[in-house]
Amino acid sequence: MNRLLTLSALLLLPTALAQKTVTVGSKIDTEGALLCQITKQALERGGFKVNDKCSTGATNVVRKALLQGEIDLYPEYTGSAIYLLTEAGQKIDPKVSRDAVKAYTTVKALDLKLNKVVWLTRAPANNTWAIAVPAKLAQANGLKTMADFARYVKAGKPVKLAASQEFVDRDDALKAFEKAYGFKLKPSQLVIVPGGNTTQTETAAAQGTSGVNAAMAYGTDGAIGALGLVALSDPKGAVAVYQPALTVRQSVAQKYPEIAKIMNPIFAKLDARTLAQLNGRIAVGGESAAAVAKSWLAKR
Repeated sequence: MNRLLTLSALLLLPTALAQKTVTVGSKIDTEGALLCQITKQALERGGFKVNDKCSTGATNVVRKALLQGEIDLYPEYTGSAIYLLTEAGQKIDPKVSRDAVKAYTTVKALDLKLNKVVWLTRAPANNTWAIAVPAKLAQANGLKTMADFARYVKAGKPVKLAASQEFVDRDDALKAFEKAYGFKLKPSQLVIVPGGNTTQTETAAAQGTSGVNAAMAYGTDGAIGALGLVALSDPKGAVAVYQPALTVRQSVAQKYPEIAKIMNPIFAKLDARTLAQLNGRIAVGGESAAAVAKSWLAKR
């Protein structure tokens, strides 16, 4: 009898192990790929089999994939989630998005209630929207803040901004800057770059490609300084706080509570300086997201 029980247990073992499988996705920018690889490798180190769907697509694409069960988890940002929830009909005070704690607690509660999506621990980094310009242009025209940029635009100076369609269309991105600082870019002053990879937009601004002299950027971009650009500050807090956190389908989070135990301490270590350095190794150093994630995790 004991031999039969032991044999039965052994026969069931592969099935049990096979069930510990998740699919991870991400947005298509540099940091999205990095966070996806960090998640994938950390979970694999924790005994999971992870299907890699990193760089799934833009925000709406990867979010839809999560809600439809095509992926089980992906790194999202508090500011993006507030925008998505607002777009879906939720009434959220715009001030909430500019407060780190309120933004996180709001999306965590609403997403669980409305969409059965669990938010794990947020990283301390704030990867908010920004506009970056060449340092030489900034020095010659006194451009330090978005207010300075607005003055520059309204004076009729040459401006051509490289950005994603998402940055241009969303109310909490370029439109928020325009509203807060009182300027408006014409379609002829925009160069739309497919996807949301700021390495492309920043490189275009640094090289002056097609007359581009301003770029959509993120707060934790590692390429800004390396490319000779400066990010303009946002003294009015026009755009939301964007702190990354893993979002997980509730059924998956409940089935595998160890996901939170593995990933929460890791995301807690991702401050702005760390993410900028890691992003820079990819965008400027040419390393793969997988290699950068592996070397960073090896020290954790």
